Amino acid sequence: MNLRRVALFLLAPALLLPAVPRGTRAELVLPRVSPRAGMTQTVGTTDLAVSCSRPGVKGRAIWGGLVPFDKPWRTGANEATTFATTTDILVAGQKLAAGTYSFFTIPAANEWTVIFSRQKDLWGAFDYDPGQDALRVTATPDTTQPHQEWMWLGFDDLTPGSCNLVLRWQRLRLAVPITVDVNANVLASCRAEVAAAKSDDWRTPYRAAGWCFDNSAGLDEGAAWLEKSLAVQPVHANLALKARWQWKDGKKAEAIATAKKAVEAGKASKDKVDTSATEKLLADWSAQK
Repeated sequence: MNLRRVALFLLAPALLLPAVPRGTRAELVLPRVSPRAGMTQTVGTTDLAVSCSRPGVKGRAIWGGLVPFDKPWRTGANEATTFATTTDILVAGQKLAAGTYSFFTIPAANEWTVIFSRQKDLWGAFDYDPGQDALRVTATPDTTQPHQEWMWLGFDDLTPGSCNLVLRWQRLRLAVPITVDVNANVLASCRAEVAAAKSDDWRTPYRAAGWCFDNSAGLDEGAAWLEKSLAVQPVHANLALKARWQWKDGKKAEAIATAKKAVEAGKASKDKVDTSATEKLLADWSAQK
């Protein structure tokens, strides 16, 4: 089972009930006082997931009361909370390897310790072993938030390459920054897919090259992948990309010539190819020449 499937599995344990053989009785399932919950978030091509049980405030004193200060907390109820990532990430600037972890915190009045543990299948924090910590970081709580009755743990403040792992309960909000090296992950995937592409596959190296061009990442590799695509089969798509690349590099005459070839290839294709965008570029470029 790969990490993506593991992360999704963690989200819905109540739905994955085992089949009951004929002639046996199913175990009685009753509502939990602290119901299970989970959330997934994709950042770039990285899948992040958390799974926890959500206790309620119910009029109780939470911080320093129900949840003691300076002691490991399961960050929820029942089983230990879990966190999963399908690629290496940075948590508060420190590397956390791809994998599934038990997630603990040590609350304090001013600064919390946030823990990603290699331990598995724990009930609460009773058997928590600091020697199996994969990573510890610190975070500062904000205790001026609107009231949150049911504990919430998930992902917020999303950007194309980052998010925060956020805990909300009572009037507290704790945010732990997560950063993903999207470019490195995508380039690694491109390398693998281009290397594995069939000899007649022009699309895979073309798509990899297009991503490099559009994101100004790995341009030398992207240029080589584009040439590989063109060597397999020159079509409107890869010729148009080649023209845009040449124009960006200041090779205006070559770009115009390649754009003309792209339009010709598109019109000659048995498929219905929309060449209008390339024709507009060609007209604009010709006017600037």
